[in-house]
Amino acid sequence: MPDPYVVLNELAQELRPMSEGIEWFESLSSVEQSDTLRLLSHFCIQARATTEDGPESIRRAGLRATHTPAVLIARGRIDQQLGKIAGLTPHDERVKSFRLLIAVLAVADGRRLERFCSDGCSHEWHRLSVDTLGETLA
Repeated sequence: MPDPYVVLNELAQELRPMSEGIEWFESLSSVEQSDTLRLLSHFCIQARATTEDGPESIRRAGLRATHTPAVLIARGRIDQQLGKIAGLTPHDERVKSFRLLIAVLAVADGRRLERFCSDGCSHEWHRLSVDTLGETLA
């Protein structure tokens, strides 16, 4: 199995197309999908996601405001809502949650990269490149 840490960050940094990410996510077992959503939720919190990231994340994920993960992210305390989104169990909700959490990570980590890492940093995930793509989903 490819390293989910790398795959998720490649998706958030748009180094890998979302269609490949969804294909990879759907190939995971139910337990692996749950673990991946929890990991993504944790990444979003580490990247200091805020409630204000919700609308842009919904837009980037291509979700309607009425989809369950979009409704949840718009409801306040982001740390609590991310956990609820990661815990959704119907298959179609999991895929929507995956897309939304990748978008939240992209927004929050993009802001962190601009503010704190623009002159360089020690974060491994900020040093990914298109050159590493062949290694991760193979």
